[in-house]
Amino acid sequence: MNTSITNDVLGALNILALEYINAGLFKIIGSIPEWLNQFCPHKLTLGMNISIPEEQFCFLKNFLIDAEEFWRNHGGKKLSSGLWTEIDATGQEYQFEAYAIFVNNRKILLIESLEDTYKDKQHLIQKGREYHLIYAQLLKDNLKKDVLIHCVIHDIAGQLSAINCCFSLLEFENLTPKGKEYLEIGIKQCLKQEMLIQDILAIFSTELTSLENSSLDVENAPNLLTSIQEVIEFFKPTFDLNNIQLQLATEIDITIDWTVIGEKSRLDRVISNLVENAYRYSVPDSVVTIGLQLDREYVLVTVDDSGLGVAPEIVKNLFQKFSQGKNKSGRAGLGLYFCRITLERWGGSIGYLPRPEGGSRFWFRLPRRESR
Repeated sequence: MNTSITNDVLGALNILALEYINAGLFKIIGSIPEWLNQFCPHKLTLGMNISIPEEQFCFLKNFLIDAEEFWRNHGGKKLSSGLWTEIDATGQEYQFEAYAIFVNNRKILLIESLEDTYKDKQHLIQKGREYHLIYAQLLKDNLKKDVLIHCVIHDIAGQLSAINCCFSLLEFENLTPKGKEYLEIGIKQCLKQEMLIQDILAIFSTELTSLENSSLDVENAPNLLTSIQEVIEFFKPTFDLNNIQLQLATEIDITIDWTVIGEKSRLDRVISNLVENAYRYSVPDSVVTIGLQLDREYVLVTVDDSGLGVAPEIVKNLFQKFSQGKNKSGRAGLGLYFCRITLERWGGSIGYLPRPEGGSRFWFRLPRRESR
């Protein structure tokens, strides 16, 4: 009964089961699949001895050489022939795979027709090729858009320079108090737009440079403490004007060599972006603190503020291109993205943590020069 069920299952699966007798001779031990009749003109029955016709199954004849050695060594599990194709008398193609197994001291050869499986595999391969082409096209389209944006930004920058020149000339005119107020507003808006353009151009420049195999100048690596002190000195008047205190953490050891892997001008810009970000989201009479500490072969920098923090729904995209908080403040969401791709290129990392007492902590790590 069990043997009958096994035979029926093998037949339903289009698998021919043969028992090895001697070189090239086999005994049929399972139900005969329909495809076998396309290759053998005479009627076949269960228990019949058959030989493998070399002229029709030359690939299988070669596999039997390995199969016979497998059986002699009483090999475990199974030996697979891999996929091969045969053509019957009508010209129809069949895909097969054979398996040699050793069961209860019996040498068994299984030949499986892979018609459905082969079609499924081919379909998946074709889909994979299609998706690869679609992805490649998307990359090309994205590159075209980036180039277009770059050109547009350059054109805008040129026009903005002309507007700034006009504003500079207007400062020498005899304006009414209201006119001076409008002029000041115009100058401030132009400055904001200039900062926005600088952000966008910096992103394009950094992405292009990151693809180059240029090496960093380790001998002229920047000192993180010095860069932080310079940024604090630059921003302090702006912070003081809005009653926000900008300070360096008190526990920093100034005798330590804080030199890190990087390039000073871009490192200054990374620190400035984080400090400016803290300023925009800080409330009056609050404090922004920059911390600095050793983290094994890295240096860790923290920028803490007492603002409203970052909404949970945007944290995961915080360092992506064009990501912005709820209060967009006229920015394009490029500052943190610039920081990430710059630091990662130097072997560093950046992240965000909400402060338990309220506010945000932005941090970044860079390798120490001596560790390299």
